[in-house]
Amino acid sequence: MPIHSSSIWLKTLAISTALFSSQSLLAQKSLKEAYKDYFPIGVAVSPRSVAGPEAELIKQQFNSITPENAMKMGPIHPEKDRYNWKDVDAIVAFGETNGIKVRGHTLCWHNQTPKWFFTDSTGAQVSRDELLSRLKQHITDVMTHYKGKIYAWDVVNEAVPDTGKGIYRESKFYQIIGEDYIQKAFEYAHAADPDAKLFYNDYNTESTVKREKIYQLVKKLKEKNVPIHGVGLQAHWSIFEPTQAELEKSITQFASLGLAVQITELDVSVHPKEHERRQRKAGDENSVFTPEMEQKQAAHYKMIFDTFRKHKGTITGVTFWNVSDKTTWLDNFPVPGRKDYPLLFDQNFKPKKAFEGVVNF
Repeated sequence: MPIHSSSIWLKTLAISTALFSSQSLLAQKSLKEAYKDYFPIGVAVSPRSVAGPEAELIKQQFNSITPENAMKMGPIHPEKDRYNWKDVDAIVAFGETNGIKVRGHTLCWHNQTPKWFFTDSTGAQVSRDELLSRLKQHITDVMTHYKGKIYAWDVVNEAVPDTGKGIYRESKFYQIIGEDYIQKAFEYAHAADPDAKLFYNDYNTESTVKREKIYQLVKKLKEKNVPIHGVGLQAHWSIFEPTQAELEKSITQFASLGLAVQITELDVSVHPKEHERRQRKAGDENSVFTPEMEQKQAAHYKMIFDTFRKHKGTITGVTFWNVSDKTTWLDNFPVPGRKDYPLLFDQNFKPKKAFEGVVNF
């Protein structure tokens, strides 16, 4: 049967188009290349992601990594006299092998703290002095183990409440020690590694009320000459918020104290932002990434990075929270089992439309 010239032409066109697409993708700048003159581009990782198919994407696109969960107090220090170094060691080794910087996350957090931290052998609550001693030991041991290998640390995480008039979250650390547990944590950290950059890290920093509370907290630390070097804006945002004005205000307000700003946990959810866990309801179970979501997300990411570049020098790092849409913590928060699509790479590790607006400027 003869082959029509039109069939040959269509096949040739298809091959040419595929080659062009492939070449265009290869020619496109990586995130770390695009921002080499601005700030490191990081990503939150697990031991699995630095040993599996995501590892190549991480090496190609990022020059900073943060352990997503492995370094939190519970996972790394599950019992008083036992540390679990294995998972973080694997992440740090991956960074060292591939010339990728490592951020530490997190030394003191009310969440994911092991129960033993706050109780004695009888189950009674420990004293202020005992809890300070345990906090110092934990920070010193962890930072000493990774001294010289981790350039920056989230020392205290989420110490400010979302609601109410008080500046300090009513955590066990606050209830037993008092507000100076934050100051002590930074002092212990600086003593353990004087060369490390030390950050206070929190979410919802674009909320006027919460931002002011965080500002007052870090301002008080600065006035006491506590060794704090920056504020981490977690940046768990959505395609609906924040506005550019809100983002600018957060960056400039903390910078006014002479502090660096790092974007520590960036993702842009396609769902309206919620900060409290809830059960699924009608409509949650059929979450798909629509063309409208894609367009809104691309525009929002472009605005966000336009703003980051504007504050070159003040912003000293930007870290995405997870590698791709294949695996994101937002698939199970705030709604368990509701799929989200918050990152620059899709479920097949391919760049999304939002990626183009971030690297092409």
